[in-house]
Amino acid sequence: MRRVLLVGAGFISRIHAEVLHSLPGIQLAGVVDHDSNAAAALAQRWSIPRVFPSLDRALAAGDIDCAHVLTPPGTHAAAAVPILRARIPVLSEKPLAASGAECRLLLTTAADAGVALGINQNFVYHPAFVRLRRCIAERQLGRPTFISSLFNLPLQQLQAHQFGHWMFAEPGNILLEQAVHPLSQIVALAGRVEHSAALAEPPREISPGVPLYRSLSVALRCEQMPAQMRVAVGQSFPFWQLAVTCDDGVAVADMQNNRFFTYRQTRWLPFIDNTLSGARTAGTMLRESVAATADYILSTSKIKPNTDSFFQSMKGSIGAFHDALDGGRSPLLDGSFGAHLVAVCEDIAKAAFAPSRRPAPRPPAGDYEVAALGGTGFIGTHLVTRLIAEGRRVGVMARNIRNLPAAFFDPRVVVMPGDVRSKADVERAVGDARWVVNLAHGGGGRTGDEVRANMVGGAETVARICLARGVDRLVHVGSIAGLYLGPQRAPITGATPPDPLSDRRNAYSRGKADCDRLLSALHRDEGLPVCILRPGIVVGEGGLAFHSGLGFFNNEQHCLGWNAGRNPLPFVLAEDVAAAIWRACIAPDVTGRAYNLVGDVRLTAREYIAELARALERPLRFHPKHATLFWSQELAKWAVKWLIGRRSGPAPARRDFLSWGLMAQFDCSDVKKDLGWRPAADREYFMDRGIRVYRDQ
Repeated sequence: MRRVLLVGAGFISRIHAEVLHSLPGIQLAGVVDHDSNAAAALAQRWSIPRVFPSLDRALAAGDIDCAHVLTPPGTHAAAAVPILRARIPVLSEKPLAASGAECRLLLTTAADAGVALGINQNFVYHPAFVRLRRCIAERQLGRPTFISSLFNLPLQQLQAHQFGHWMFAEPGNILLEQAVHPLSQIVALAGRVEHSAALAEPPREISPGVPLYRSLSVALRCEQMPAQMRVAVGQSFPFWQLAVTCDDGVAVADMQNNRFFTYRQTRWLPFIDNTLSGARTAGTMLRESVAATADYILSTSKIKPNTDSFFQSMKGSIGAFHDALDGGRSPLLDGSFGAHLVAVCEDIAKAAFAPSRRPAPRPPAGDYEVAALGGTGFIGTHLVTRLIAEGRRVGVMARNIRNLPAAFFDPRVVVMPGDVRSKADVERAVGDARWVVNLAHGGGGRTGDEVRANMVGGAETVARICLARGVDRLVHVGSIAGLYLGPQRAPITGATPPDPLSDRRNAYSRGKADCDRLLSALHRDEGLPVCILRPGIVVGEGGLAFHSGLGFFNNEQHCLGWNAGRNPLPFVLAEDVAAAIWRACIAPDVTGRAYNLVGDVRLTAREYIAELARALERPLRFHPKHATLFWSQELAKWAVKWLIGRRSGPAPARRDFLSWGLMAQFDCSDVKKDLGWRPAADREYFMDRGIRVYRDQ
């Protein structure tokens, strides 16, 4: 048995563990991660006997025959070098390393140690690409002459404005994170790249001095044939195809839908051939699509093994690496292959991108009046902007403080890293501030119970430190999700208590309700000077245009409404939320009170989608559904998963679907009176600031 060590316990580690568990002759021997909870959860799921807090401890323990390096890209080299020096083969996730210099170090270290170094460019083993590659190798369409790849995909981190991610640290990183996928396929088909020419679209600045290039086109001269590659991320329509033009046809691999098909001629005259060849191609696409759907149903029902194309690509790549080790061969996708991809990406970046020119970092120092915890997000950015306009100094704590918007570089703003679940971090951030604003979600976790416990635990940590420090006021920014928002006679006000049946709700809603109850109890029993604010559907610059308050988005173009979509929804502009937060800090006689932040312009879901479609010039559609029918469908899906052993948490609750429909009416006269709050009332202003603003995002 080959004993494999997993270095890293993030999302991709779960896929590696599942694949390795399915391969013969492999034993998952250990997992390394500084996050002990993540490592323990992975170990428990896959019966991994040993968990190590550091790589040094794992190597010292011995009993390791191979290691998979699954840490963030910027740490691949640092993790792999000591393993290679210990004469242990390494399979690294892509990219091989963050720079050509680090790649060369890895290649030299592996050669000196005499051990294998592989790269997991798994899309070279994507089922559709494997079939295309076979077609080309067998010359089914004659000699290949040209390759064209179109990589046009959404990017979750970009849509969520998570600009602290490694791929946004430098313009070239997005190539190492994304472009290596289609590039690896081109190199596998056409050989090494001898020359490249690239043209990028004008960049968007995501932080002062930090450009983001969302798309570029690259021409490549390779050893065996020329190629071109279009890479575009953050796109609304997912599309990834690679086409190889040959002497007698075109072969196409559709990675997005796992389809392989060809264009070729028949023996008939052109006017007949046009129909017959088109019908043959269309028939192939139909068969491939039906087969993919059938495979999904059968594998989900556990009648067949996992047929997901991404999983199959991972299994093919990881399996090929271990087959090479078994046979004493160098892996097909070895360190040199991975290093070449990194070198090509560096050449493209040098030719197409301007380097970052971010301001020099300022050390977190100085006093401040307002401490904003979790203050670098959507609402936090608007709050910091408002506080600066009020002439206030503000300290901001967040888990990730890279690539922040311009407001955070103002000299009146002190930014520091920290986690709301850490007592030491919160104590440092609160400091001597008069007012504390808790915007932190605090709800990370792998299960619903973990999410809820972390939300409540973070809120309690902040509250008790505020009590100990004697702050003037804690403003806790929660959500209307903690209330029951389904049909009811009386309008909802700030005095409306959290959902009394929150134990029947989803983890997020239960957590928000529990936080409100905890803070109210601490005010009542221990005198916590807290004011609770519950924003509605928050929209505006930096926010999500496709908000879940409107319905369930299978994709951006189609919104499945929680109901008929004719009831007014509790929209509020982010800038109005920021104004309310500041007023809650300084207003008299609001401690112990809770207020709902809902604006005066309340569009229906149908109206919002229609206005957004006009603003974005896209064919967006709202599809009404009945809440009970929607719930019944989701309950049926959950029941099927439960019956086949794929437990996925508690059953969906009908109360959630009714609450998500937002049929309740809001009366915000209390917050307007007590805080002097005046949200936007002009419809056109709301359209500009809450909908049309998304045209530029």
